[in-house]
Amino acid sequence: MNPILLAILAALAIISYAIWRKWRSLKRAEFIRSFTLPAGLYNKLQKHHPDLGFKECQLVAKGLRQFFLAYLSGGLKPVSMPSQVVDDLWHEFILYTKHYQAFCQQAFGTFMHHTPAVVMGNDQSNNTGLRRCFYYACRDENINPNKPLSMPLLFAIDAKLNIPNGFRYVADCRNVRCDQSAAVGSAAVYCGGDFRADFGGGDGVNGFSDIAGDSGGGDGGDGGGCGGGCGS
Repeated sequence: MNPILLAILAALAIISYAIWRKWRSLKRAEFIRSFTLPAGLYNKLQKHHPDLGFKECQLVAKGLRQFFLAYLSGGLKPVSMPSQVVDDLWHEFILYTKHYQAFCQQAFGTFMHHTPAVVMGNDQSNNTGLRRCFYYACRDENINPNKPLSMPLLFAIDAKLNIPNGFRYVADCRNVRCDQSAAVGSAAVYCGGDFRADFGGGDGVNGFSDIAGDSGGGDGGDGGGCGGGCGS
């Protein structure tokens, strides 16, 4: 066969595959956004958090969808859970085994295993997972992850709903003192700016190049603001 024709066919195959992957990702994202959680799941969540009403439970579900979207957008690379209340809903969802398995298959094409909620610390894999989750949660709400003026829902919801032992995040740590008086109640405050790999500033994906490039690796590191998160 003519080498030029072979090259053209190969290029068309690559383009077709890329288009198909994009289409599949969009369909999966649409499924995640519109998926209805199993009946009774909110009642299970309210046993952990009796102060939550129906509207608050819906907000927690929206945060869980944002977490699933971050996992999908990151190419199914590990993401860490930043919210206690969303983690509680996720755990209850997993207990609906058949529903959760069917959801994962349609949303990701594979099973997504549960990992406990974490904050920035000494574990580099957790830090990378949090950075990846923060980056894609910010993108979901059109927030610049390098210079966040607000926190995405998934990182703000524990404070918004006043969840006991929840995790508190602020967009900019420069106005937060790094001691217990900076905490909300008894909870430490963590800083959105600390999720950047590069604290040199910049716009777009500067400081998240490894995440945006889908290459994984790296951790939050120290520097800028309070360095590593107030109270960490």
